[in-house]
Amino acid sequence: MSIPLERVALRAMVDNGFQPEPPASARRELAALPDTPRDGVRDLRQLRWSSIDNVTSKDLDQIEVAESMPDGAIRLRIGIADVDALVPKGSAIDAHAAENSTSVYTGISVFPMLPDALSTDRTSLLEGGERIVVVTELEIGTDGAIRRHDLYRAIAVNHAKLDYESVGAWLEGHGPQPDTIAADDSLEAQLWLQDRAAGLLKRLRERAGVLDLDTVEATPVARDGVIESLRVSRKNRARDLIEDFMIAANGAVARFLAAAGRSAIRRVVREPRRWDRIAEIAASYGIHLPAAPDGKALADFLAARRAADPLRFPDLSLSVVKLLGPGEYVLDRPGPADDIGHFGLAAPDYTHATAPNRRYADLVTQRLVKAAIAGAPAPYSDDELDAIARHCTERENAANKVERLARKSAAAMLLERRVGATFDAIVTGVKRDATYVRLLSPPAEGRVVRGESGMDVGERVRVRLVRTDAERGFIDFEGI
Repeated sequence: MSIPLERVALRAMVDNGFQPEPPASARRELAALPDTPRDGVRDLRQLRWSSIDNVTSKDLDQIEVAESMPDGAIRLRIGIADVDALVPKGSAIDAHAAENSTSVYTGISVFPMLPDALSTDRTSLLEGGERIVVVTELEIGTDGAIRRHDLYRAIAVNHAKLDYESVGAWLEGHGPQPDTIAADDSLEAQLWLQDRAAGLLKRLRERAGVLDLDTVEATPVARDGVIESLRVSRKNRARDLIEDFMIAANGAVARFLAAAGRSAIRRVVREPRRWDRIAEIAASYGIHLPAAPDGKALADFLAARRAADPLRFPDLSLSVVKLLGPGEYVLDRPGPADDIGHFGLAAPDYTHATAPNRRYADLVTQRLVKAAIAGAPAPYSDDELDAIARHCTERENAANKVERLARKSAAAMLLERRVGATFDAIVTGVKRDATYVRLLSPPAEGRVVRGESGMDVGERVRVRLVRTDAERGFIDFEGI
């Protein structure tokens, strides 16, 4: 029986403590918002800024532009939407954003953290629009090292909204040049320079031991309310380019705030608690990992497996991601005493600062940065930052539950006529009272309700589909 997935997603939002609609006070504020003030900002409208995002994305947070330097280095500017300029701390819109803390993307519905009139218009870096941005400027040496960074506010224009799929295929040499790029030689040169900058940044991180993972993201494809398939989005060169830039910008912001002696919110991934299982998986491929967590050793193992078996590498990546555990937000005070790094990125200094339209932690960090730039007092106390960090972590986990349920509901609709069929799968989670698997095709995840004894994360198994319930997002299997 077909059910409206929008209804499932909305119910999941409410059940997980989200407020899908802003209150009346926020709507009144929205109707009376003034123009964004431009005092004290640099004029960088003449630079050839562009963005790369999903085809359908309208909540654009970042734009980029690169410039060659005489000694072969590259000056990279990353402009982040100045959301704080229209969403001041303590406003009703801010309070609603703080409560939800994140936009939620279910594949069928989007529940934005900020009202659409902001996130997809006035605070979005839409093509052709003049916007205030907070710029992270980086000088990248020929060895990939960031030899200088600076942060400041500017006015800029996104001259070209590009998308991951077409730009990625073109950069990789197996797709045509996108029309927007073909019509503008300066934009083509700009993107090749950005690609070179991203490559330099990536190689330096690889030497530090960053984990290069490749997981499958499945999005439901529906027609007239009927799920026809699960579309898989995979990494490509354009996605890597933006990821490399965002990682560099987030690290630079963390270092900027630390150098200014400011408390901040850090994004951390602690050393994996299930390192022993990661070592077991590596041993099954004939690779010995150290007894204690070692990011560089794990990175070398993953690189070798990607080269040896690229087709199955996403399955290995999924196992490692599950065993690494989730990221979290934490308070970071000035000084090294409480520093915690990001294990997966091999980054000792890391925050979230590049998506203030979508994540509240990024909006808070933007306010901290703007105060430091202006030499103004910090807008938050340490106790406030600690409470915000904990709440953002909790809301992120809740958003993941909503998104998981929406994906599973869509997959249940797709699989409801295949009860009794058998599938190849990979074990994605083992808890005290539940074991979960993800099918290799279609990439649907469900629970093993019988025959799960002895299964562990990363194992390939054969399962039979025994029940689906799209309303509740249940997909039940038995082990064979």
